[in-house]
Amino acid sequence: MINGSFRQMFDRRFLQSRLGQAAAASVAAMALFVTMSSQIHATPAYAASPLVGSVALA
Repeated sequence: MINGSFRQMFDRRFLQSRLGQAAAASVAAMALFVTMSSQIHATPAYAASPLVGSVALA
């Protein structure tokens, strides 16, 4: 509360400015990134499971 009135950070005047449009685009890009990255299923690294067995020398 500032002087008895609540000030919103993202009001209509801010979103119509170039800075506000850039901020909205940034928030949308981050949301899209989180959505897309949550659909990727990580596979185990090839280094974790060796394809060739080791040979012991006498």
